Amino acid sequence: MAIDILLRRDYGHTPLPNRVAPSAGGNGTAAGRIRVSAVMPCLNEEITLPLCIAKAQRSFAELGIAGQVVVADNGSTDRSVEIARQFGAKVVHEPVRGYGSALMAGIAAADGDIIIMGDADDSYDWSNIRGFIAKIEEGYEFVIGNRFKGGIMPHAMPPLHRYLGNPVLSTIARLTCSVPVGDFHCGMRAFTRDAFARMDLQTPGMEFASEMVINAARNRLRIVEIPTALHPDKRNRPPHLRSFRDGWRHLRFILTYAPNHVFVMPGLLMFVAGLLLLGLLAGGPTHLLGHFVGPHFLALASLLTLIGFNFITMGVLAKVIMADKHASLRGRIVRWATGPFAMEACLLGGAATAVLGLVLDACMLFKWLANPALPMESTVHLAIVATTLIVLGMDGAFSAFFLNLLVREGERHHGHAGHAGHAAPCARR
Repeated sequence: MAIDILLRRDYGHTPLPNRVAPSAGGNGTAAGRIRVSAVMPCLNEEITLPLCIAKAQRSFAELGIAGQVVVADNGSTDRSVEIARQFGAKVVHEPVRGYGSALMAGIAAADGDIIIMGDADDSYDWSNIRGFIAKIEEGYEFVIGNRFKGGIMPHAMPPLHRYLGNPVLSTIARLTCSVPVGDFHCGMRAFTRDAFARMDLQTPGMEFASEMVINAARNRLRIVEIPTALHPDKRNRPPHLRSFRDGWRHLRFILTYAPNHVFVMPGLLMFVAGLLLLGLLAGGPTHLLGHFVGPHFLALASLLTLIGFNFITMGVLAKVIMADKHASLRGRIVRWATGPFAMEACLLGGAATAVLGLVLDACMLFKWLANPALPMESTVHLAIVATTLIVLGMDGAFSAFFLNLLVREGERHHGHAGHAGHAAPCARR
């Protein structure tokens, strides 16, 4: 028997741990007996939806497992919902538009211990889900297909996606996030219910696919790839995917959550190079490898030092924010930054750096006051160094307050979560 579930309008913006789909009631199979749920996001898929549902149901019968099909409708205006009901699928209505929103709604409403997600356009073979289930039963928590290993049929993927978009985005993600996945954007995946809860996914759009893989790796789930064939879809409408818009959303998400590669390492290189140049030119122009190195390079040194330091600071703050959500990211930098005396250390270090710059400025001032008519060209290099140190010190000192704010808010958030967790069992008694 089919059943429809309508999720409230704010469902897509509710923190994931609090998302609980309404009870399915009599959906034809006792929730405790369902082993696998096949979740299909749907937006006007009346041509291909019956093919996908029938293939999934046939797979359940051939494998001898109790399964269900969940169709997460994202506002279809064709007969998709009616068809899903006719085929006995569980229908979830998600009013917030987006690939991620639809999938989060469908997964929340699924009753199976194992969840398999895939598109409803018949580009993935729902009659061949045995490998995904087998890997989960072997102990893996997250299984993702690899279309490049399984075979991309003619006309199944645009050349731009096949030779540029997917390989480039997958390579960037592997390098920046240390994720051992070759095809980051394969839409057919399987995972356990517990694994999905640990991934704590939030993004509503196409970048949901990247977030899922990255969060699976960050939460140290057991991940495996299996070859998966990609077939030409059989839809009679334009694809929902927009190459450049959605490609940028994927890239934006990957880089935003890679602070080591985007902030810390580039910042460290610039900071060290800037400091070395400042030290070399503090006393005045010099020659290096037969080349004159003067005030222009000193300006460059100041720029590199300040930008590099700000990159490092932003990277540390980003890592603290991310570690609050993913405990596995609490490395040495985060442990130090969230330690009991981190703010004081930053304040003292920043103040000492600024005071050093002020002392250098004061020495030059006294020299000028003692000899007002004396040209000061010889102190220009030292003045730039002093100014750089003052700005650097004040930047570091005031960043300490922002760091402390993040740490305190994180502690307060975890404290409230802990109280809520203790209160819940009492409420059930």
